[in-house]
Amino acid sequence: MEDIEEFGVWLGRQLRRNGMSQAEFAKNLGLSRAAVSAWVTGRARPRAEVMVEIARLLDTDLATLVTRDADAGSARPIGWYHRGAHQDGGREYGNAAAFAFEPNLAVLVREVTQNSLDERLDPRRPVRVRFTLHKLTGEHKHAFLSALKWDELEPHYTAAAQSRQKVGRVLAEGLRALRDDSPLLLLRVDDYNASGLTGPEYGDGRYAAVVRRQLDSHKSNDRAGGSYGLGKATLWAAGLLGLVLINSTLSQPHEGQTARRVVGRLDLPWREVEGVAYAGPAWLGEPDTEKEHEGVARSWWADERTVVDLRLDRDGDDPGTSFLVVGVHDEAGDSDDLNEMCEALQRALADNFWAAMTSGRSTSAMLETSVRALLNGEPVVPERRVDPTERHPALVHALRAHIDGETVDELTAAGQVAAAEVPLVVPPLRTSGPNVEAHGHRAVLLVTSAADTDEAHSRIVCMRGTRMTVTARRPRGLGMGADPFHAVLLAGFATGDDGEATHAAEAFLRAAEPPEHDRWGVTEELTAAYANAPRRLTDFNTAMDAALRGVVGRRGTGRDSTGPELLRNLLRFDAPTASSGRRGRVRPAVDRVVGKVDANGAWTLDVTVTVPQRDDVWQLLPVVKFDVRSGGRPSLQWAELSAKENCEIVDGRVLVDPDVRSARFEGITAIGSHPVAAAMAGVIVDVQQAREASA
Repeated sequence: MEDIEEFGVWLGRQLRRNGMSQAEFAKNLGLSRAAVSAWVTGRARPRAEVMVEIARLLDTDLATLVTRDADAGSARPIGWYHRGAHQDGGREYGNAAAFAFEPNLAVLVREVTQNSLDERLDPRRPVRVRFTLHKLTGEHKHAFLSALKWDELEPHYTAAAQSRQKVGRVLAEGLRALRDDSPLLLLRVDDYNASGLTGPEYGDGRYAAVVRRQLDSHKSNDRAGGSYGLGKATLWAAGLLGLVLINSTLSQPHEGQTARRVVGRLDLPWREVEGVAYAGPAWLGEPDTEKEHEGVARSWWADERTVVDLRLDRDGDDPGTSFLVVGVHDEAGDSDDLNEMCEALQRALADNFWAAMTSGRSTSAMLETSVRALLNGEPVVPERRVDPTERHPALVHALRAHIDGETVDELTAAGQVAAAEVPLVVPPLRTSGPNVEAHGHRAVLLVTSAADTDEAHSRIVCMRGTRMTVTARRPRGLGMGADPFHAVLLAGFATGDDGEATHAAEAFLRAAEPPEHDRWGVTEELTAAYANAPRRLTDFNTAMDAALRGVVGRRGTGRDSTGPELLRNLLRFDAPTASSGRRGRVRPAVDRVVGKVDANGAWTLDVTVTVPQRDDVWQLLPVVKFDVRSGGRPSLQWAELSAKENCEIVDGRVLVDPDVRSARFEGITAIGSHPVAAAMAGVIVDVQQAREASA
């Protein structure tokens, strides 16, 4: 009963919906206006016999007056409301927030799934997110456009598409596709066990933050991944039409109801239609009856038939929200094939959220995702749950060992996961005062061996909060010859800790992320909030690398000798020989080579060289050849050379300062110079001293 809307609030809205004043209502009841005013303000309640008469006047039944879980009488007409142009002459030719991200499916997946994770309702269950691609053709397409009230929208699209700005060109393409009977592609994102778009129509709340406002994050807790309020814009940016429909099941009642809160939002540039100028956005809903918002379209409580017609029907009563992107388009792809697009969605989910989808023996995952595709309502790609172990088995194995408490201090056998602490010193906020001390947070680094067949390895995958992957960084100073590995860095709440230092670390790292949340670096928010923040971030990365060296620098006894040894047998370097001149003088030489054949068939080689002492800069020409059993060794060309440590690359030469004894560079061979496939022969690497005259 606590969730039932107050009778006076409910009655006042019914009077406004019916265009009836309190005085008119009182007259029809044969009562004074003061009596009705007392009901509306909550100072009194009508008697039982009067309630029967109120139900008759409002064209409803007595049960509705008691439960107040629906509005009385017939529904108000649903239509589009377009915001009028600014009186000061200002114009916006598109939503600037939409340009903060690349308009592709992978970015949309990352942003909207993170938003769903942030709104997880019951921590004992995962939030379930389902992506549905829905292609409509023929009568199915026309029926959907009719439910969308396309006739009201088309003049606005026609006018907006004439803009010479980028948004106008995109809209023109969307209009062309609609008019030439091409299929209409929809993308629906449903989440369950989430909060839903709760809150009032215009005041502070989740609903207004998504539907009414820009740059309003309105996250429900300090564990949230997002913080800029920009991520939702990817929904509108992902469609050629800038149009998103929404159906939300609320975790907290609004106006006494929770099911099927529906609204549409359209983002168009400034336009002029039949001599009237419009600012940009428009909303699909019922006309508001509040005096200060009269005529503005607001959300409405739709019936089941309406949500089916708008392709917004949800499964069950679990709270959450469905977003429908109309005319979805993936700029990163070159195909609208449903199978290929489903695969792209699955890859993006697995790459960004494998950790959130990982569970332990007694701990459920935070997230469960699935992908499917429909053609005119019929399945063409069956719903498939995303399994993170298919793309990232070693990373999932490492995290699961941490969740289940099965990590070790040192890798001594295959399959083990080592855990090491990584200190992060969180400086006090600038507003904290002079006597506040820094927080010492202990992040967790998990390390396990990689298979030689792994395409991506030897990186540190970093995350915080709800365990969305923030970045994957290459460690520094690891040294040569280290076995391939997989490493995961858990910081902030991702560690599973909930102490004061963890809260401080979470806030610090969130402030270090740009709107894309794809790295930790110096941001305006970070430097404004914390003193000495850049140094603390540098120290954190250094500590991360040191902890990794402490693990992978040890040699375990259980590693399968048929692993990286096969690759090392293909790599050779010419041993240095002593010069015949002065005692102790030797030429520069290759000390160590680590390499692999990449997906394109080129050798990628990480080379360390040693150089003797001299007064001038060393200028070295790196040479790479195929190591064949007979005949001459064919020389290969470099496609790319890049400096790694203690050197620089200039015109294909490796320049090493006189006071340096060791340098490291990376080279990628030119495939066109290979006489045979790279996997069919080994390589040797040497360095030759460049002639000074040719420098």
